[in-house]
Order: sequence, then structure tokens, then C-alpha cells
Amino acid sequence: VYARFVYDRDAAPSFYDVIEPDDRLIFVNTFSKNWAMTGWRVGWISAPPELGQVFENLVQYNTSGVAAFLQRGAVAALAEGEDFFQMQLDRARKGRDILSDALSRSGRASFAKPDGTFYLFFHIDGEDDATDLAYRLVDEAGVGFAPGATFGDVGRPFLRACFMRDLDQVTEGAERIAEWLSR
Repeated sequence: VYARFVYDRDAAPSFYDVIEPDDRLIFVNTFSKNWAMTGWRVGWISAPPELGQVFENLVQYNTSGVAAFLQRGAVAALAEGEDFFQMQLDRARKGRDILSDALSRSGRASFAKPDGTFYLFFHIDGEDDATDLAYRLVDEAGVGFAPGATFGDVGRPFLRACFMRDLDQVTEGAERIAEWLSR
């Protein structure tokens, strides 16, 4: 779902470009990320034809289909949404840089600057309980981060920041966390 949300390099080739005709792959994608349709629950599946009835049943009995106005929005995104997507990509790149720079300056944050997506996982040196830290940062810095444990045990020492926001909000949040880290 983040295949096009990459910075500073070309996106990886699509599996559509490299599969063989007999390969049995199922592709799932969404409009949520590229076209900011989060919560709309609109996407697509591409699968071998023999699985058509399976997916038809899955959709019919689980979602009852997608409302017509949502379908129209999805069609408009595909037909006319490239400029919007490019604007989103540019905004996310700037947000990533603002947040990464602020965390880097602190000297207390460990992270890999993401090559794509619009989230940043980071660890604050000297902080062992990221869930407790997330609560403290809300109270003490006025900034909210998701505890990494939400994403499994491997994420436990980390916080996740979303930088796909208005750039003024990202800047303010980055300044708040940098100021908190300098205490």
C-alpha cells in the first residue's frame, strides 16, 4: 500500500511487471494512503480468475459492497488524482525531514530515516518503556506518539510518529519533542 510512497529514489518495480502468466499471486491495495481515503475502506484485489467466486463471496458476505459515492471517489482518484498524490508525497517528504532533523539534533534518538511511507519509528536513549514514555510525552511535551508495542514485540522499545500532517503541526511537534529531549 506504500509502493509509491518512496523518497529520493525510484519505486521498486511492480510484481505486475515481473510475474509469469502462470504465477499465482494475489494483489491487494487501497486508496487509503496514496489518495488520503483513510477510513473509506476502498481498495482492490487482483487475483487469478479461478479465485473470482471466492473473492466475490468474501466481499458480498463481509462488506455488502462499496457505496456508489465511494466508488466514484476511487475512480476520480485513479483518473485525476496524480497531482494530489504528488502533493501528498512532497508534503510527507518535508514532514519526514522536519521530524528527522529535530530528532537528530537531540542526540538522544535512534532511528533510520525512512525511505518511504509517512511514519518514523524511533527510540529515545535511556528510555526502556516506550508505552510509558508515550504517555509522558503527551503530558509533558503535548505530543502524541504510538507506542511501538502496538505493532508487536519487536516494536516494544520504539515510538511511531506520523509526519503526514499539516507541516506547521509537524514543525510544532518536532520543536516540542526536541525541547523535551534537551531537558
